[in-house]
Amino acid sequence: MSRTPDSQQRVKFYQTGTFTVGNRLLDDAQRTVQASVERANSLDSGHRACQGCGEALGARYVVDAALRAADDKLVAANATGCLEVFTTPYPESAWRLPWIHSLFGNAPAVGAGIAAGLRARGIDDVRVLAQGGDGGTTDIGMGCLSGMFDRNDDVFYVCYNNQAYMNTGVQRSSQTPPAARTATTTVAGSEPGNELGTGKSVPLIAMAHGIPYVATASVHDLHDLELKVARAMEFHGARYLEVFVPCPLGWGSKPADTIKVARLATQSGMFPLFEAEYGEITATTKIRTRSPVDEYLKLQRRFAHVFQPGNEHQLEALRQVAERNIRRFDLVADTEDSA
Repeated sequence: MSRTPDSQQRVKFYQTGTFTVGNRLLDDAQRTVQASVERANSLDSGHRACQGCGEALGARYVVDAALRAADDKLVAANATGCLEVFTTPYPESAWRLPWIHSLFGNAPAVGAGIAAGLRARGIDDVRVLAQGGDGGTTDIGMGCLSGMFDRNDDVFYVCYNNQAYMNTGVQRSSQTPPAARTATTTVAGSEPGNELGTGKSVPLIAMAHGIPYVATASVHDLHDLELKVARAMEFHGARYLEVFVPCPLGWGSKPADTIKVARLATQSGMFPLFEAEYGEITATTKIRTRSPVDEYLKLQRRFAHVFQPGNEHQLEALRQVAERNIRRFDLVADTEDSA
């Protein structure tokens, strides 16, 4: 079904040509956590993220929303990666909640251990969040993540997907798109950039485990993201949220374009937004105004080569990725949805 129930009324943009959210025009109950003076500021100012970092935005939005849903009783486990490095340069920390860092790939296991420890002590009102980037989640941490899903541990796991190993020098991950340039998929040879036909969809893998809740979200749609975090916190057991977070440094996009890039990714069909419960898709966020894939790609230098003569097949392959997503998740809005 389309993700537009009464509880998530789409915001109308009355200022033509702008994307102003207009929280002041909404009822208090419809305003985002970030629009409230009572927000937790879980990720405080003074951290060392790059200018325009989508992951910093995503983490702030997710954790603040999770804290509100948990009545401020939340513990976070964090994988190694950009998020850990720029928020906790020893001996400092930008986090304002109980937070633990362990290894690159075992944040799901650490989160499961925290949940088991709380349960053993008879504490049932403290929730557990585990989080990491796509490298620490979908590659190095895949075994621990699958184990967490299989055991149905009471952990909410969030992957901030910036589509490469950004912290260690922009190397390819299994979430790197086809044809994208990285330090290990260089623009060289007859097939420049990342090899076509590679990678994996962790949300679909999570759904195959039959866990209570799986969803995708993007930093450009704050209302949608916060509602999905709140929905995830209504469940107990394993839950997975993948948040699309553009990386200006690794993608070669302008820091000021982070939200625009994220918006175009969903509006072009390159990153579908949906929810699933117990292995079945329950809702999708429809594309109200479809954008060309080329418009999304041209904002990123990592795709500059696909517009060069001789690489037309790569550009067409990327367009087909969007087409498959649109068909698979039924993303194009019906007339009544877009009214």
